[in-house]
Amino acid sequence: MTNAPEPLTENEIQAALHNTPGWRRESDEITRTFRIRYHGGVAMIVHVADIERLISHHADIDLRWDHVRFAVTTHDAGHKLTSADFDLAQRIDAIALAHGAQPL
Repeated sequence: MTNAPEPLTENEIQAALHNTPGWRRESDEITRTFRIRYHGGVAMIVHVADIERLISHHADIDLRWDHVRFAVTTHDAGHKLTSADFDLAQRIDAIALAHGAQPL
């Protein structure tokens, strides 16, 4: 059995948010929304899902006709924020840029 990831302290969360511009904290998750049309959003989600599978960490994703919203938390840490969340956020940012998505 593997150990659960260690939640970040409040100071660590604030520092990580500073290093992950555009992401907002909403309780015990971080979120970001990108403007992109539906089919482009589907392609972007597939790209994100491929990376998530490789790193074994997954976002909650909400696809709408003109935008995609990502919400990230670590379920294995009791739905708390960990360093894995901020790593995934940075990966999502890079994928969104590659797909021409505009941050909202």
